[in-house]
Amino acid sequence: MQSGGWPENGRGSATAYRRYGAAQATASSYLHPLESVWMHGTVTQPALLAIDQGTSSSRAIVFSRDGSPLVVAQEAISSRYPASGWVEQDPEEIWRATLSTCRAAVRAADDQGLAIVAAGIANQRETTLVWDQVTGRPVYNAIVWQDRRGAARCAELRREGLAPAISKATGLVPDSYFSATKLEWLLGHAGEVGAGSASRALSFGTVDSFLLWRLTGGRVHATDATNASRTMLFNIGTQQWDPDLLGLFGVARSVLPEVRDSVADYGTIDSGLFGDGIPIRGVAGDQQAAAVGQACFTPGMTKCTYGTGAFLMINVGGDQPDAGGGLLGTVGSRIGNRVSYAIEGTIFNAGGTMQWLSETLRLVADPARSSGLAGTVPDNGGVVLVPAFTGLGAPHWDPEARGGIFGLTRDTTPAHIVRAGLEAVAYQTHDLVTAAGGLGRNGRLRVDGAMANNDWLMQFLADTLDAPVERPVVRETTALGAAFLAGLGAEVYRDTQELSRLWKEDRCFEPTGADPSANLALWQECVQRVRRSGDETS
Repeated sequence: MQSGGWPENGRGSATAYRRYGAAQATASSYLHPLESVWMHGTVTQPALLAIDQGTSSSRAIVFSRDGSPLVVAQEAISSRYPASGWVEQDPEEIWRATLSTCRAAVRAADDQGLAIVAAGIANQRETTLVWDQVTGRPVYNAIVWQDRRGAARCAELRREGLAPAISKATGLVPDSYFSATKLEWLLGHAGEVGAGSASRALSFGTVDSFLLWRLTGGRVHATDATNASRTMLFNIGTQQWDPDLLGLFGVARSVLPEVRDSVADYGTIDSGLFGDGIPIRGVAGDQQAAAVGQACFTPGMTKCTYGTGAFLMINVGGDQPDAGGGLLGTVGSRIGNRVSYAIEGTIFNAGGTMQWLSETLRLVADPARSSGLAGTVPDNGGVVLVPAFTGLGAPHWDPEARGGIFGLTRDTTPAHIVRAGLEAVAYQTHDLVTAAGGLGRNGRLRVDGAMANNDWLMQFLADTLDAPVERPVVRETTALGAAFLAGLGAEVYRDTQELSRLWKEDRCFEPTGADPSANLALWQECVQRVRRSGDETS
C-alpha cells in the first residue's frame, strides 16, 4: 500500500498517486485528500464500485464520493427447488452474473471518466457454498438462506438442550436459516454430490468468500465478521470461530475462511477480469451493509430492508446483546477492530410474497403495481395472508408453519388478496418491533429496498407502527453501504461521522392516527392458525 491507502497497482496506482500528489501542490486547498484523482493527464472524480450479490439478482453499482449512484448494472439470479423446503442456486450462475455486471459497470465508469479507487462487496448472507481448494469448483449448488433441509437437525439440537449454549455463543437460535447445518449437510454429502470430492481439500464460504476467492484468483479465502456472525459457528463475544460449535457440526478449521474487519484489505481484483486491478477494501453481509448505507451508526438507530425478505436491525453499540423475544444478536460491523453489535429480526417473505402473487397466482401483472391495485379497495375485506412459505422467521422461528389465506368470501377480489399481501409485510414488521421493545431511542424507522418505493405500503407501515418511517434519497442502501466501507478502507472518507452527513431523506411518512389494533388482533389469530397447521404435519 502507498500512503493514503492507495494500492500499488490498478486504478489507484502508485504512478497515479504521485501524479495526484504533484497536482495538489497547485490545486485549491479546499479539496479532500481524495477529492480528485490525476489520471491520464486529467483530473477526475474518485468513484467506488459496489458488488451487491443478492438472492434474486447480482448488481454492480458505481457510486460517487457523495453517495450518488452513477452506474448500475443488474442481472437476475434464478433459484431451484429440488425438494420441499429446499432452495438452491448455481454458484457458476452467481459468478457469471457478478462478473458480467462488474464488467458492464466498469466499462460505463471508464466511458464517464470515473476513477474507481476501491470496491466493496455486500452479499446474501447464510447462503452456503463449498468448493475445491485446488480447482475452485463448487462441489454442489449454493444452499440458499431460505433452505429448510436442516430443520430436523435444529429440532434435534433443541431437544438435546443445546439452544441456550448456541445462543450465548452466537447470538442466534438453532435454525436451518443459518449456515451451520447447511455446511454440515454439504460436508456429509461431499462424496455423493461432487465426484471424488470427499478426498479433496475443501473450502467453505458464504457468497462473499466465494466471490473473493474468484475475484482474487484464489489468493484470498476470507470473510468479514458480519458474515461470520451468521454462520452459527462464530462466537460473537470472542470474535473467533467457536471450537465447540465446530466440533458439534463436524467442521474442520482448515475449511473456514479467515475473519477480517468489515473495512480491511481483501486483496486486489485480478486485472484480467475487468482491466486494471481494483483493491477490495470493504465486505459486509447485505443487511449490515444496508445499516451502514442508512448511516445507523448511533445506538438505538433502526433500519428495515424490504427485499425478498425483510430485515429489521437495531444498533445496540459495543456490548454483546442478549436479544431474547425470538430476536437475534449479531455483529453490526467491525471497523478498526471495534465491534458494533445489533439486534435483528428476520422476515422470510416480504417482496417474495408479492412476487408469488404476481408470477404464480397472476393476481397483479407486476409487483410494482401492487400499491395501485391495493388502493382500489377501502380495506382488506377481512382477508389475511400469512406468507409462511418457508416457515416463519422471527419472532416465532417455526420451520413447520405453512402459509395460508384466510377470510375469503365470494366478494373477495384480487385487490383484497394483493392488499393482504402488502399488509402482511407491515404486520410482520410490527411483530419484530414489538419483540424488540420498540424502535429504539429516536422512535423512527429508516427503510430501504425495493418495497420502500411503495408509497401505499410505507404509509400503512407508519400507521401500523404508529411511528415515522423515513425513506432515503438513495434507496440502494445495501450497495451504498458496501461502497461506504470500501471508501473508508481507501481513505476516501475520514470516518463514519462523514458518512452520516451524506445521508439524505427523500420522504418521511408520518402516522395518520389510524387505529391498527383490530387488524393486528386478526393477524395474530391467523398466525397461530398456520402454526397449528404446521404442528399437525411435523
